[in-house]
Amino acid sequence: MSHIPTVLVACEYSGWVRDAFKKAGCIAFSCDLLQSDTPGHHYQGDVTPFLDKYWDLIIAHPPCTYLCNSGAKHLYNGMSKANGINQDRWDKMEAGSRFMKTIMDADCPRIAVENPIMMGHAKEIIGRGQDQIIQPWQFGHGEIKATCLWLKGLPKLQPTNIVDGREAKVHKMGPSPDRWKKRSTTYQGVADAMAAQWAPLLFSVLDN
Repeated sequence: MSHIPTVLVACEYSGWVRDAFKKAGCIAFSCDLLQSDTPGHHYQGDVTPFLDKYWDLIIAHPPCTYLCNSGAKHLYNGMSKANGINQDRWDKMEAGSRFMKTIMDADCPRIAVENPIMMGHAKEIIGRGQDQIIQPWQFGHGEIKATCLWLKGLPKLQPTNIVDGREAKVHKMGPSPDRWKKRSTTYQGVADAMAAQWAPLLFSVLDN
C-alpha cells in the first residue's frame, strides 16, 4: 500500500487549506492557538513541537502583524527614527521573525510559508526574501492583496482563474471585532490551488 502524504498546516484556524489537501487525498492536520472554525484534524496550541515530526509538506501562515512592511514605521517611537526605537515593537518583530525562520528551517522536504510584503529588518533575520508574490485575482477572487510565498522543494504556484477586479477590499475593510481574522484568512481559491498543484507532487514523489 502506498504511503499517504501527510500535511501540516501551521497557524491556520479556518481549516480551508487543511480541508483542501484532505479532499486531494492527503492526511492533513491544522494547528493554531485558536480553535478551528471548521471541524477536522486540528490541534489548538503551539505548533513548534509538531515541527519535529515527519511531514511530507508543511504549509504555514505565521502571524504577520509585526513583520509586514506596512508596520515598519511602528518600530520607532512616534513613527519616526528621530525619536528612537520602540523597543516593545522591535522585540515583537524579532520574535515573529525567529518564529517564521524556525518553521522554514524545519526538517521537512517541502515547505511553503505565506506572509504579506515583508519589512527589510524581518527579512534580514529570516535570511532571505520571498520566492513568489501572488494575488487573489489570479485565483478567482477579484481583489488586490499581495501575498508572498517562501518555498522549499515546491514549484511556484500557478494562477488558476484570472478574473477582473482590482479592489483592495481587505485594506478598505471597516472596523469590526473579527476584522483581523478576515484580513489574515487564506483565500479559498489559493487553498484549492495549493492542493491541486502540490498534492499530486507528493503522491508522485512517494510512489517512486
